[in-house]
Amino acid sequence: MVFPDGYLESAYQHVRAAGGLCIADEVQPGFGRTGTHYWGFETQGVVPDVVTMAKGIGNGVPLAAVVTTPEIAQVLASRIHFNTFGGNPVVCAQGRAVLQVIDREGLQENSLQVGNHLRKGFHELAAKHNVIGDVRGKGLMLGIELVKDRTTKEPAKEECARVFETAKDLGLLVGKGGLFGNTLRIKPPMCITHADADFMLEALDVAFGGL
Repeated sequence: MVFPDGYLESAYQHVRAAGGLCIADEVQPGFGRTGTHYWGFETQGVVPDVVTMAKGIGNGVPLAAVVTTPEIAQVLASRIHFNTFGGNPVVCAQGRAVLQVIDREGLQENSLQVGNHLRKGFHELAAKHNVIGDVRGKGLMLGIELVKDRTTKEPAKEECARVFETAKDLGLLVGKGGLFGNTLRIKPPMCITHADADFMLEALDVAFGGL
């Protein structure tokens, strides 16, 4: 779900007015996946107090990180805490290499270009298949919401499950989620090519056509 413009700015103001801290979970949208920005929170023009990151930073190796302000870090340093993916020299070297590859191979720009290509293709599929109620997202973090009726927006949970399974049989792995389990979650590797994207569109077209 893409936040409306200004949403986080307002939310952060309320949180801080109540004495709270603002935490940005960048495990999935971080490291350039949104295409236009390196971090998801940047699309909203805010600066969080804590940023959490994982998955993308290690490209498959168990690595996670937390970035915070000096004040919060000082408090953490005076307490006992631990994490599952504790840092070590080997995985940190791998994480550094991942960051270098993201920059060297222009994967943020690729996320923007291929993501726009996919979103355009999803809208074309929506014009063809009435079960598609909404297409949304940024870069290579996209969602296709399925509905039984575009007016009532009744969730098409069973249909989503069938598309999910058919796509898998065709060689395409996508996620599914949402509060009602009716949204296909499209988060491919950031190195995906236009040819890969075209295959995805063809496979989904077949899957939707089988409903």
